[in-house]
Amino acid sequence: MEYISTHSLSLILWVLTIGALIISFAPLCERKARTVALLSSLGALIITLVQYFKLFDPAKTGTQLIETYNWIGNIKFALGVDGLGYSMILLMGILLPCAIIASKPIAEQQKPRLYYALILFLAIAVNTVFMAKDIFLFFLAWELELVPMYFLIVIWGSKNRNYAAMKFLIYTFAAGVLLLLGFFGLLAATGFASFDMVELAKLANGLSPAVQTAIFVPIALCFLVKLPSAPFHTWLPDAHVEAPTPVSMLLAGILLKMGCYGLLRFGLEFFPAVVVKYAGFLAVLGAFNIIYAAYVALIQTDFKKIIAYSSVSHMGFITLGLASLNSAGYTGAAYQMFSHGLISAALFMLVGMIYERTHTRELSDFGGLAKVMPRVFFVFLLACMANLGLPGLSGFVGESLVFYGAYTASLGTDVFKIATAVAALGVVLTAAYMLWTNQRVFYGEMNPRWAALKDARAAELVVLAILLGLALVYGLYPKFISVLFEPELNGLAYYSSKLLG
Repeated sequence: MEYISTHSLSLILWVLTIGALIISFAPLCERKARTVALLSSLGALIITLVQYFKLFDPAKTGTQLIETYNWIGNIKFALGVDGLGYSMILLMGILLPCAIIASKPIAEQQKPRLYYALILFLAIAVNTVFMAKDIFLFFLAWELELVPMYFLIVIWGSKNRNYAAMKFLIYTFAAGVLLLLGFFGLLAATGFASFDMVELAKLANGLSPAVQTAIFVPIALCFLVKLPSAPFHTWLPDAHVEAPTPVSMLLAGILLKMGCYGLLRFGLEFFPAVVVKYAGFLAVLGAFNIIYAAYVALIQTDFKKIIAYSSVSHMGFITLGLASLNSAGYTGAAYQMFSHGLISAALFMLVGMIYERTHTRELSDFGGLAKVMPRVFFVFLLACMANLGLPGLSGFVGESLVFYGAYTASLGTDVFKIATAVAALGVVLTAAYMLWTNQRVFYGEMNPRWAALKDARAAELVVLAILLGLALVYGLYPKFISVLFEPELNGLAYYSSKLLG
């Protein structure tokens, strides 16, 4: 237990790495490869739960579970988490086993060992982004995530997978170049005094406003591409549509949160003065993202594209919450990250289950599926309610906090009130496209070709019960998650209010 308490973060990475290496080099069949991947993911989840119940103290602010190892000169392999980072580690711990369980129909098609190994390597890179406390390690993990994601789309994706994978690579690689420029500018401006992110944050706050703005703009653009925020969002719907279902679950559930995390981390800790200066612009951008993507989702006819644009819309709440400059907005943004991870993963799995059985995503091909798939219908209806923010489910908590935070923003300008009102229309549009989709797929006359469709399997129901069950639990008692990041974000909100004067 003492070893786990001292090395719990690196132990998560080691468990996943060992699993990936066994799958890569041992001559395993698909079933055994899936078993090793699932055991590795469950091992990581168990360690994460030990952290939640025993090791991580939510009452403390600052970095916890710190591990530092000598690596390359002044660059350290430094790990640590605060409440915001740890909540994302917990989210990954929940989603990874669910994605692996959902992978059986995909991995059976071809190259199962490569598929499961890439899934685990993807999890290693993403977890390292949330754990990294050295800026070089952060950037390295950020870029390494692209490799397994590209191959997961290009090998196991749908018919336009090459186009979607290349578009994903170009957008995110270009964003990575911007991140590199921003990081190099930050290090140069601070005289390469440290690579430690905590020390760099202190040094960055001491830079002149002009220098801070010049550094933060390329960094913020990188995170907005990853978020994604309009007009940099077009890679995501293509990637979602062509990616296999479990990969879409991870892409929407946790990979987009890398952009959210980066925007909150660097915006609030490294360059809060720049965020304060451009808060009005960020509020408008967030509201535009919510309303624009919701409208585009409303006019889609492809089942999966609707859910993809829904993800783009919901990410606008992160930007709007960041712009609020208060505790409610910051907490709402962080809560929305966690909640959306659960709900979007469930929705993409449901779409994938229907596509696997029907081999079509066109809404015009459906109708009356509730008669032959009552379990899927019930679960999809629950997921719809969670996605549109029904009270009692986790989607309501994050969105309502963001709305409250934005409307009561300390700047007190009409821009925030107008942005909040416009964003609220996005909730109406979300209800419209989700309920319309539900009606088109499950109600009405059933197409005779779907008479023999099979309802949800036991393994599928287990995954969906976990994801939506947690959405219900966290909706009824939000403190289970908000307690992790509230103390940290309250402190950052207080500092933002001091900058406002």
